[in-house]
Formats: sequence, structure tokens, C-alpha cells
Amino acid sequence: MESTTRPRDLSQLPKAHLHLHFTGSMRPTTLIELADKYGVHLPEALTGGEPPRLRATDERGWFRFQRLYDIARSCLRTPEDIQRLVREAAEEDVRDGSGWLEIQVDPTSYAPHLGGLIPALEIILDAVDSASRDTGLGMRVLVAANRMKHPLEARTLARLAVRYADRGVVGFGLSNDERRGMARDFDRAFAIARDGGLLAAPHGGELTGPASVRDCLDDLRAARIGHGVRAAEDPKLLRRLAERGVTCEVCPSSNVALGVYEKPEDVPLRTLFDAGVPMALGADDPLLFGSRLVAQYELARRHHGFSDSELAELARQSVRGSAAEVPMREKLLAGIESWLVSPPPGG
Repeated sequence: MESTTRPRDLSQLPKAHLHLHFTGSMRPTTLIELADKYGVHLPEALTGGEPPRLRATDERGWFRFQRLYDIARSCLRTPEDIQRLVREAAEEDVRDGSGWLEIQVDPTSYAPHLGGLIPALEIILDAVDSASRDTGLGMRVLVAANRMKHPLEARTLARLAVRYADRGVVGFGLSNDERRGMARDFDRAFAIARDGGLLAAPHGGELTGPASVRDCLDDLRAARIGHGVRAAEDPKLLRRLAERGVTCEVCPSSNVALGVYEKPEDVPLRTLFDAGVPMALGADDPLLFGSRLVAQYELARRHHGFSDSELAELARQSVRGSAAEVPMREKLLAGIESWLVSPPPGG
């Protein structure tokens, strides 16, 4: 007799979300409403109902990606806009089974509309605190510097991030085109952040190869790597990541959308997993890539054959790699075990 057992619902699997950019978390419908409110003309790539076709593996493609992101960010102008974005991001994460979210933001990008750098960060942190209370989602902030800007700006941001560590900032990152600027140029900023108790989580190993991951480890002493997938090309580096327990924030849909890999099955999830490298699947920029957190787990199941027990282990790795406090970790890990022992639908 044919089995009617269906896979367990991945939206019910508790998990942590460690790689989500601020503007990129916006709902497309919210972007359209805000653009209309402020008279911002949106290109068809942001209104067509389908994710834009982006190939960021060349300079022109990355510039186009950044331009779309900047247009979307220009629609966030008031504290109310910030509050709406954060609340909706939290609601989407809860719907996807996330119990913990670390949202990444460069507050300098929002400062012109929000009264300056410090007010911008305070507005963002207040919005995160409010959304966390309203939705029950554990939520914190990772302040990220832009590697396209001067390293002195990164140091200023690192000091600011440390100053607000007791208000919800848990980490310090480095984003934008990793082909620009050397990681070592930002070593002082990361030293400031680490000395202040923040987790170091720079981007690396996405648009460039294993060397950029090594630079994050050697020069910035990263505890997590944003992306890190290109480490799969270097078995020695994989062993190093596994031995150190450095979590790679892997964003499969983003990797395909940006042309890092041609097809979902080309993303080296299985290579990293089998090498013992901890992973935290992330959505990166759902506004531009068209899929949120649970879709990344579905991709691992569908295209890489991850079993429910392996998907549960991915969820555990996301929790272990997070900055969540012990009670939250224990709650999420217990929920993962409950999900795994529950009979699948139809079973």
C-alpha cells in the first residue's frame, strides 16, 4: 500500500535567523505603499511581482543590485516607517518558525532622514524592542559597516555599536562588495567591537573565493561568516571552519539570484554540512530575492535531499551560532527536538 506520509512542516521547525538585511527584509507591498506615499518612482524590477534578475558576479550586476537596494531604502523616512518594517519582518519570521532574529543594519544609511546617526540607531533599536514584545520573537541587531567606505567610518560605527550593546546590539558586521577593500583595513573596527563584547560577523566567501573567508578569520577574527559558501572550494579551510566552530550564514536563494551559483543544487550545502561546518540558513534580502527563511530549508530538502533529522540539525546549528541567551537557546533547542519526534502528517 502506498504511503501517505507527508514531510514535516518546516514552518513549524524552530530556528534562528542570523542573516537578514534591514531594507531587504521589507515586504514588496510595503515598498510600493511607501514609494507612493513619498512619490518615489520604482523601477519595474521592484514592482513586477517577480524577483529581479540580478547577476552580481560582475561589477555592473552588483551596481544594479545596489541601486535597487538604495531606491528601496530611500522609502524609509520616518520612525513610523522603521517601526512598520521591523514589525513586519518579525511577523514574517514568526510565520516561518523563527524564534530568534538578528537583523543587520548600517544606521548611517538611514541617518539623513532620521536626525543623525545616533537617533537613527535608537529609532531602530526601539522598533526592534517593540516588535519583539508584540510578536514574541527574540530579536536583536547586528550593526554592519560598509566596506565601500573609509575604515574610519567603520571604527565610528563599532564604537557606537558597543555603546548600545545593552540596548540590543549583539554583533558587528562588514557588508557590500567584498571585491573592494581589504578585510585587514577594518581590523581596528572589529577589535573595538570584539573588545566591547560584540560578535564579529563579516561577509566573506560570496562574490570572491576562499581567500576572503581566510581574511575574515585571520584579520577580523570572525566568529561567524556572512555567506562563506566559497570555502567549499578549499578542503583545508573547511576543516579550519569546522574545528573552530565558525558558523557560516548561508543564503541559498540569494546565491542563485546573484549568480554565485547557477542552480539551487549547485549551492554547496551538502559539502559544508558533511565537512562539519556549522551553518545558519538565511534569507539575506527577501525583497530582492523573493523568498524568506523557511524557503531556504525547503531548498535544502528538495534540492539537496536533507532529511528531517538533518534539517533539525541545521536548525540547531543556527541556534548555537546565534547571540541568543541561554534560556532562549534551550527553549528553541527543545522545540527542535519536539518537532523531530512528532509524527509527520499522515504518518
